[in-house]
Amino acid sequence: MTEIALFGTSADPPTEGHKAILKWLSNRYDWVAVWASNNPFKAHPTSLDHRMTMLQLLILEIDPVRENISLNRELSSPRSLETVQTAREQWGDEVNLTLVVGSDLIAQMPKWYRIQDLLQQVQLLIVPRSGYPIKEEHLETLRQLGGQCAIADFTPPPVSSTAYRDRGDISAIAKPVEDYIHREQLYAWHKPVPTQ
Repeated sequence: MTEIALFGTSADPPTEGHKAILKWLSNRYDWVAVWASNNPFKAHPTSLDHRMTMLQLLILEIDPVRENISLNRELSSPRSLETVQTAREQWGDEVNLTLVVGSDLIAQMPKWYRIQDLLQQVQLLIVPRSGYPIKEEHLETLRQLGGQCAIADFTPPPVSSTAYRDRGDISAIAKPVEDYIHREQLYAWHKPVPTQ
């Protein structure tokens, strides 16, 4: 059966961490579908269109070039259940869907829209993130809601979109993404003010 990884992210902006996750997933799944979305638990300073474009640039940066990663704009929804329903319409019932989430999200997942319905339709792959330890009580809560949880044996680089937005950490992002940000004048209001 075809194994498809579903990886939605705020991508505000997408980082070298996202790139590493995509590369890792592409070596383990038949297909990796990625998209930018609006997380109802976060504020997003940049439009969804810009974030989708930056994700596409990031995918093109993956070396070696992977033929099994696609940007799937149609999967973008603030509700993961709607994303999964769209994925089922696209790929049918003869595929296994794995929803990929960072360890920073597992504590909030029980509050997600119709979480039990969602967990009945996908397997869950949790990617460890620096600063967000995976707590057994969070996993147990997800299991009690019907989740089949696996933890990735991989930790992406300890970079974040927040570090880029708040501190201008350019090591966090790929060069084409940085160039796009400058060209479109994104995040300009986040640049640190020099001190006297």
